Amino acid sequence: MKFKVDESPQKLRGGYYTPPDLAAFIGRWVTTRRTKQILEPSCGDGIFLDALGSTSTQPLTIKAFEIDAEEAQKARSRSTPPHIKTRVFASDFLGWALGELHKGSQHFDGVVGNPPFIRYQYLPESFQIRAESIFRHLGCRFTRHTNAWVPFILASVALLRPGGRLGMVVPAELIHVMHAQPLRSYLVAECTRIVVIDPEQLWFPGTLQGAVILLAEKQRSHRQRCEGLGVVPVKDREFVSQDPEQMFRAAAAINGKTIEGKWTRALLDASTRDLLDATTENPKVQRFDDVASVDVGIVTGANKFFLVPNETVERFGLHDYAYPMFGRSEHCPGIVYDERQHIANATNGKPTNFIWFRNAGVERHRLVAKYIRLGEDQKLHRRYKCRIRSPWYCVPSVYATDIGMLKRSHHAPRLVFNKARAFTTDTAYRISTSQVNAGTLVACFLNPLTALSAELEGRHYGGGVLELVPSEIERLLIPIPAAVDFELGRLDQAVRTRCTEDVLSEYGQRVLSLIGLRKPDREQLLHGWTALRNRRQRVAGRAAVKSNASASERVGAN
Repeated sequence: MKFKVDESPQKLRGGYYTPPDLAAFIGRWVTTRRTKQILEPSCGDGIFLDALGSTSTQPLTIKAFEIDAEEAQKARSRSTPPHIKTRVFASDFLGWALGELHKGSQHFDGVVGNPPFIRYQYLPESFQIRAESIFRHLGCRFTRHTNAWVPFILASVALLRPGGRLGMVVPAELIHVMHAQPLRSYLVAECTRIVVIDPEQLWFPGTLQGAVILLAEKQRSHRQRCEGLGVVPVKDREFVSQDPEQMFRAAAAINGKTIEGKWTRALLDASTRDLLDATTENPKVQRFDDVASVDVGIVTGANKFFLVPNETVERFGLHDYAYPMFGRSEHCPGIVYDERQHIANATNGKPTNFIWFRNAGVERHRLVAKYIRLGEDQKLHRRYKCRIRSPWYCVPSVYATDIGMLKRSHHAPRLVFNKARAFTTDTAYRISTSQVNAGTLVACFLNPLTALSAELEGRHYGGGVLELVPSEIERLLIPIPAAVDFELGRLDQAVRTRCTEDVLSEYGQRVLSLIGLRKPDREQLLHGWTALRNRRQRVAGRAAVKSNASASERVGAN
């Protein structure tokens, strides 16, 4: 978990600035012949105000907000042509927007900007209350996992006139995170057409946050229906010289179930989506929750205290309370966690011991009491998960399962056959099988279909690491052939020594062949997974990031 105290002031206020060429591109699209009133809900030092001044030749009135008074003054000091009237308010946009929404106002023809990318828990309490009120007013489901940019866009769309346009730089996680689902649903309900311009590279040097351009046109009447979502992949920044209107209209609109939930399916081509739908109907393909159950690992509230290397066990005489555990990819590079792997981890000084004080009274042992006092000196007993139990050092719900699964993965998720019956913390999940034996499930899980399914169901943040929560794991597609002839030890060795693509191609495609998929279909699923994995990791754009390092930016302020 990340804590507010560990973050930089820049990140806490979402202070990263938009490159001028992206702002100009958005400005050209938002300003049509009918545009008169424009809203900028988080103007920063005014980069979008500059862009509108240079791209529009018609009279405009711009209302801009910026919570940081110093930045707002910079925005005011920017010179704008006489035909553009700009007012910059050094105040909270969400508070103002709530008042306008309660009045039923819809008086803007366009919205531009780059809303703040700030975690909900980092927002001041007054902002949290206003954010929740925006959701409630618009009839959207609220979650405390949301980010500040979500209510900013919700309010901005609501304040648009019928036929108005929104153009914003937003996090790439718009497409796939669960907390953005209310926004995705609201956009589909309110807009006739939605286009996402999706770059291969990161636009904002110095951050790991991927960003996209969201273009949306509001319905002219409630009789209209959403044509769908168009995703336009782009390389480098050559697209900014193109006509944004033409790009918006030319984007192939995808509708139906592709846009009902996460929008990740829209990143696949039509033939791969069709193949995926057909494969779902295969009687030998199951949803994960049909064959297994998922439970979070042990929640300690203080992993560094409860997960320790052998040296700590020796120092404090914790032998009677130490049990084998794993919880990181470095603990288990393959798909089998056995005694040999456990000994190797311990020899390398890894924290392989879970300290389980089953009951109170262990303080009577001098060294154990000393270890508990060490934790209290570090204020561990005051942490939420620790202070709600008594005594604080007795961890509940301690049990092991035959299969573990790490919460996060770099290339593709994998199951781990827990041959050592080791414990796992909440960095991993405990998997219990109900229909197939553990070894079969572990072997069948490594295939292109399941890997692609994980990309569609999961989410990722800065750095491109894939994360799955239990509800997403339960929806994964997994082929279960009648007979799998893999030797688990050999597959484990392949996972440890070969790249993921090779393993999925050789072993995974053998699994798919056993359920009747032809080679072209197997290869298409593998290609679909590779494309989404590369996009998540921004493989093609890493070199481009360095070349754009001098561009001014603001992920989440403008």
